[in-house]
Order: sequence, then C-alpha cells, then structure tokens
Amino acid sequence: SLDGKCAVKADGLALGKGVLICNTPDEANAAIDQIMTDRAFGDAGSSVLIQELITGMEVSLHAMCDGKTARLFPSSQDHKRALDGDQGLNTGGMGTYSPVPFLSDEKLNEMANAVLEPWLAGCAAEGIDFRGMLYPGIMLTDDGPKVLEFNARFGDPETQVYLPRLENDLVDLFEASIDGTLDQHELRWSDQSAVCVVIASGGYPGSYEKGKVITGIADADALPGVKVFHAGTKLDDGNVVNAGGRVLGVTALGQGLQAARDLAYEAAAKIQFEGAFIRSDIAAKAL
Repeated sequence: SLDGKCAVKADGLALGKGVLICNTPDEANAAIDQIMTDRAFGDAGSSVLIQELITGMEVSLHAMCDGKTARLFPSSQDHKRALDGDQGLNTGGMGTYSPVPFLSDEKLNEMANAVLEPWLAGCAAEGIDFRGMLYPGIMLTDDGPKVLEFNARFGDPETQVYLPRLENDLVDLFEASIDGTLDQHELRWSDQSAVCVVIASGGYPGSYEKGKVITGIADADALPGVKVFHAGTKLDDGNVVNAGGRVLGVTALGQGLQAARDLAYEAAAKIQFEGAFIRSDIAAKAL
C-alpha cells in the first residue's frame, strides 16, 4: 500500500504540468478528481497513472542517437516547481543550469550505461530503429537513480543551456543522426557554465492573462554572454506580448556557475511585463 504517498499523473501530454504530488489518501482522491472529473489537463486526464512517490534530486539525461550510437550531453538540472524552494505546483520547468557540479562525468556515464544502453538495446530487439533525441528524467535517490520518464525530444528549458555550450554545428549532428554516422562525431562543449531563468506569466501554471506588452528584451539580449529565448510570445501591433505560461528563457554563459547565474539574473531583471514572475533560486542549490 502507498498509504496516500504517491504521484498522480495525467496519462497524456500535459506540457509537463500533469503531475500532482500527494501525501495522504484524501490528497490522492482529490488529485484524481481534479484530473479526471474537473479535467484540469483536458483530454490528457482521461486516465491517470498512480505511482509510488519517489524523493530525491532530479536531473536530466540527454543523448543524441542514430540507431547504433548514443552521444551523451553534459549534466543539467531543471527546476520543476513554480515557486522558490521547490514549492508550488509542477510546471514545464522554471529554469535550469549546466553542468551539475555534484554529478561527475563518471557518475553521468554510469547512469547512461544503466539507463540508455538497456533502453536502446530493447528498441533494437523489438525492431525499433530509434534516431533522434532521448531525454529520460532521473531521480537520484538513496537507493540509486530511478527513471521517472522517457521523452523522445529535447528538454525545455534544458536545451536553453545546452545549445549555448555546444560547439558543434547542430545541423551536422542532426544529419549524422539521420544517416547513422554519429560515431564519426565527437560532441564538443564550452567549459563555461550556463544558467537559464524562465520568466513566466502571473498565475502560471494555472490560468493567466495574455497580451501584456513586454519591454527590455533587447537590453537583456545586448549583454555579452546572454541569449533570450522566446517561448510564449507573439507580436501584437508591433509589440512583443506574452502569449503563454512560460514566456521567455534568459540564458547566460559564465566562467563558473556563480558568474553565469549572476549574469542571467541581471539580464532577467531588465525584462518587464505586467504579472511577470521568476524563481529567485535557480542553480542556488549547486553553489
């Protein structure tokens, strides 16, 4: 018996928000009602998964695959909860950083060997020629790493800290994945750290207002080492306005995690719109 301590998940695509953490039977029953009766996540909640609640530190694995070879990306860590201190509801991700200082290359490779290789071998055994990005979410527990999910895509916002560090031509890697020639490519990464701070609409991951004019994007983007990635934005009569829950990802490179983090928050502070909010503790646990 789980005694109410479980994760109740919408058994469909819910933009990374379809997981409710429960600690009592009443909370679990309420979560099921919220997903299946109230349709908090739409048709994604037509059925639910109820899983043992696993506690620990969550990290992201990414690997590019060509059916035979898997090229591992560096370590990264997302921040799923909406509020500081990992409080509030789950989101699609409020910020991330790379590399993760407490996850050595040796440990990363051990995790990859334990997770990626058996998965790819299983695909091959079933005649599945998997080519593309493989992104399993991993929880580091006292009993070792546990797989939370598999995704056949890049992570968001993990990609926003990977691409500024990647020194290869991404198109070349895509073509190698298609052609089955990844074994001819070694991934090259900057030795700089990267931090991404997500700017979200007020109320996210619940309901939020759209159409708020955003200012300061150009000022943030002009800072050396900063790149502002658009997500939930659109043009409205010549103005950039918010059009989604996660609006912008402000990424900064720095020589060391502290420098990258300071620059990311300096840049994020230049961007304003009504109701905007960020987490103030992205990458803080790694310092």
